[in-house]
Amino acid sequence: MSEIRLYVTTTEKKAAQILDLMTPVFEDEELPIATTEIDEKKDIWEASIYLYADDEDDVQARFASVLKSAFPELVIEREVIPDVDWIAKSLEGLKPVRAGRFLVHGSHDRDKVKSSDIAIEIDAGQAFGTGHHGTTAGCLETIEKVLASRRVRNALDLGTGSGVLAIGVRKLRNIPVLATDIDPIAVRVARENVRRNGIATGITLETAPGFHSTAFSRHGPFDLIIANILARPLIRMAPQLVAHLAPGGSVILSGILAEQRWKVLGAYNGAKMRHVRTIWRNGWVTIHLDRP
Repeated sequence: MSEIRLYVTTTEKKAAQILDLMTPVFEDEELPIATTEIDEKKDIWEASIYLYADDEDDVQARFASVLKSAFPELVIEREVIPDVDWIAKSLEGLKPVRAGRFLVHGSHDRDKVKSSDIAIEIDAGQAFGTGHHGTTAGCLETIEKVLASRRVRNALDLGTGSGVLAIGVRKLRNIPVLATDIDPIAVRVARENVRRNGIATGITLETAPGFHSTAFSRHGPFDLIIANILARPLIRMAPQLVAHLAPGGSVILSGILAEQRWKVLGAYNGAKMRHVRTIWRNGWVTIHLDRP
């Protein structure tokens, strides 16, 4: 069955307001809604809802009703999402990547796994996170250090992408992990990766547009929050992210260029977080912070 995206193009402020209006209308039906930045300089954003074709007429009518009261000038647009098996479209040339005790590998490299490895099988697909990017490897290294040095009772993987970091946490510790992404396709890919790594329980995957979702309050507060996103959204969400952190908890941040490090640290120092260490990889940094 084809999946449809209905969306409007607007500004960041209006997109956030539309998200607030849509959440109570659609959240009980578990229809993913999201906002996406299209052009930072021009302040162009999209507010979207994802659905199956059979539900299009009903959902579009209700979406239009939501917009009519506050933003009657906005026009709903439509995109058909191709039904592609992204897991099957793997990049066979990718070699295994080691990050601490972790070995992230594709299905074609299962024979490279040693008995001492914590193996995570991820085939390259549409969702970000195969271990080959410096940010993913840096997060895995830091996850291992944090879980070895302190008691962690639950974790949040914010912007999970392929699910590789949530899988890494769960393979190291038998604790509940909430893994979220604004992209429902990424969540679908992550769910398949969790299954293929033999994890039957313990990882909850949800499509969640930032901290508007009730998933965070239902599963938090968290002893460990991992966010491998980008510097700008990490800076913007610092107060909300820290608000979902348990007392004495840890935060692992990545997706940060080396020259952006001080701006990110400034935002989280302002949120009363303490810098523990920074890992540098290929021009990118991974930052570990604690709540004193």
